[in-house]
Amino acid sequence: MRRLAGILLIASISLPVMADTPETSLRPVARTERAKLAGATVLVDTDAGISEVVRMRPPVRPLSEQEQEMIDLSERVAFVSPEQSMRPWARPPRVEQKAMAQRRLRRQGAVCGDIELQGDEVGRVPGRIKGCGVKNAVRLRSVSGVKLSQAALINCKTASALKNWVDKGVQPAFAKKGPVVELRVAAHYACRPRNNQRGAKISEHGRGNAIDISGFVMQSGEVVTVIEDWTGKGPLNASHRAACGTFKTVLGPRSDRFHQDHFHLDMANHRGGAYCR
Repeated sequence: MRRLAGILLIASISLPVMADTPETSLRPVARTERAKLAGATVLVDTDAGISEVVRMRPPVRPLSEQEQEMIDLSERVAFVSPEQSMRPWARPPRVEQKAMAQRRLRRQGAVCGDIELQGDEVGRVPGRIKGCGVKNAVRLRSVSGVKLSQAALINCKTASALKNWVDKGVQPAFAKKGPVVELRVAAHYACRPRNNQRGAKISEHGRGNAIDISGFVMQSGEVVTVIEDWTGKGPLNASHRAACGTFKTVLGPRSDRFHQDHFHLDMANHRGGAYCR
């Protein structure tokens, strides 16, 4: 009978990560760990030398809470798409930075993802009659530092157009008098027919697509209103012309009797392009 000179145990035992076999695994991060799990290598030294290798399963023992957390982490990091993940720790830095920036904007009162648009997010506004309502409404209080005389309930598309008009149309038009510090808001969201005429189509105001501006307040305290100061020229006329294109519909005193005292600005699409009167 051969004398057993000694036994050298070389084992590499790791924590179980998956139930499937290492060979069938599609998860490269976890594959190495499962390969180690396959068994411990035992070298048997006999009188004739090392003559055989025996594969043995490692002893099974309960996992500690910390070990289970490590397994979960390796699985999630390997297989969860960062763009689809709901777990912040699995997101790449650029995604996390964007999310943090959006949270900062909300804390600062920004709406529609723009720090220059200050107000409150409202969400869905149901309409009391068919055709009315806003899917993602905001209650806008100021635009590019210009206060609104009343908070306007509109959608983000209209809010962004209003900001562009203020920056590129209103402030340049009133450069000699301004700067403009307040817009006089005559109307915003209202579930009603056009011009409040019975039987007419639903107004763009009823969709959150429109806002009416009746006047402009300068930093000096001077107030310029459409009803009193419209002459067809000067800063009021320049701001009216500048709105065309930024807004899809622009109506003023020269359009009809319903718009003698304000500018109607909306985002309704027209086949022939912007409609401006």
